[in-house]
Amino acid sequence: MILAAGRGERMRPLTDRIPKPLLTVGGIPLIEHLIGRLRVAGYHDLVINLGHLGEQIAARLGAGERLGVSIRYSREPPEALETAGGIREALPWLGHDPFLVINGDIWCDHPLRPPVLAPEVLAHLVLVDNPAHNPDGDFALEEGRVGLDRGLRRTFSGIGWYRPELFAELPPGRRPLAPVLRAAIADDRVTGEHHGGTWIDIGTPERLHSLDRDYQKIRD
Repeated sequence: MILAAGRGERMRPLTDRIPKPLLTVGGIPLIEHLIGRLRVAGYHDLVINLGHLGEQIAARLGAGERLGVSIRYSREPPEALETAGGIREALPWLGHDPFLVINGDIWCDHPLRPPVLAPEVLAHLVLVDNPAHNPDGDFALEEGRVGLDRGLRRTFSGIGWYRPELFAELPPGRRPLAPVLRAAIADDRVTGEHHGGTWIDIGTPERLHSLDRDYQKIRD
């Protein structure tokens, strides 16, 4: 599942008329770069949630044939459901096995190979070194387990694999992801890994323009 429903407030005014996933790097929309990486990693059945100006995304990508994938769209109401709410809404299309969820506004060279989750594990998160805009990190990582306190704190990359049970009992509506993850972490049911490669949170016009300038150097 690609998360693409956000309003992109920090990207304004660029996102006043264009949804953030359709902003371009090297002349190619961000979401198409991401879909290409997913396809190479072996993911061919995708769900994309749509919110702000989302029909532009659907019009651009269609059913995915041009990009070598199959796409379904989870259309959200005008009031964004946030991450956990959006995932819960899309559960009927995500199956019974663990699934990958990835933010539509990151640039990362993680290979996206799915982890093997022990039966009791509800989520597996990819953590990265803390960027300047998040110096205190989000979660700790110690011996492959994600914690709230112990261990070196790192930043959640926006890449995670989840069991549907993590979201199935949530009430419908607007639900952020962080409280859901914290509850599972407190129960010691979340594993993780550190990715030391390229990771960029494309959250501002400045970061987008910097990535676009450097595209020829950092692309695969």
